[in-house]
Amino acid sequence: MLSFVDLATRPQFAVAAVTCRNDDTNWSAVESHRHTQVVLVRRGRFRRRVRGVSADIDPTVGYLGAPGDEEDFAHPAGGDLCTSISLAPALWRSLAGDATHLTTSTIYVDARLDLAHRRLLAAARTPDADYAGAERLTDLIRHVVDQVIAAPTPAAASARPSDRALAARARDLIRDTHPAATGLLPLATHLDVSPYRLSRAFTRELGVSLTRYRNRLRVTRALDRLQAGEPHLGLLAADLGFADQAHLTRTVRDHLGHTPTALRRLLA
Repeated sequence: MLSFVDLATRPQFAVAAVTCRNDDTNWSAVESHRHTQVVLVRRGRFRRRVRGVSADIDPTVGYLGAPGDEEDFAHPAGGDLCTSISLAPALWRSLAGDATHLTTSTIYVDARLDLAHRRLLAAARTPDADYAGAERLTDLIRHVVDQVIAAPTPAAASARPSDRALAARARDLIRDTHPAATGLLPLATHLDVSPYRLSRAFTRELGVSLTRYRNRLRVTRALDRLQAGEPHLGLLAADLGFADQAHLTRTVRDHLGHTPTALRRLLA
């Protein structure tokens, strides 16, 4: 069952929170849309299939749906909470140009796109959707356009299925903070592959290294804690497995261009 909460609606765009309460492992009925859609996961995960190619969608991998795309979904992991952004054709063309060929429909959600997503949601909760909301929306879409039109794909259809499956298993272990995910070597041992094979397959599939991906998840957890009002950066660093507060600060600044202290103000 799907439920929608409109966060901001204008003639050129709409932003909605979509909650899915579904644990059906089978594929849903095929559906399509008239407008371009960007969907980013806030919690949970599911599978999406379009043109015969399926992808695992979670908080680190979203998707872009083109008008007329026939897509279906499966929810083997239960429900999820997503942000759905719908763009009218004129707005999409103004942001993406006249390109008709997309290099991919999946979007790697790096830490900067994660922050852009959060700032859009914060702006959508204010009455100023026409200015602040639209500015945050165009900032987010710029990150998306850089990937789907010009950048390497995080889950290209041409990638070997074995690489896709290996990267997906590694993502699961890292996301769930499995004991084997403390480093490349134990992770490769757990997955019964060489560290070189795992590293190459992961980078080829996601477009980022395993180290970058793991730090991206830790930055997301730091954002969650900072947004909730965490006052102790030393405790936050220890809880997230950083060597110390300085290590946390360097990593966060590397991914977002802001220190944790500055992010407190941005997310207030």
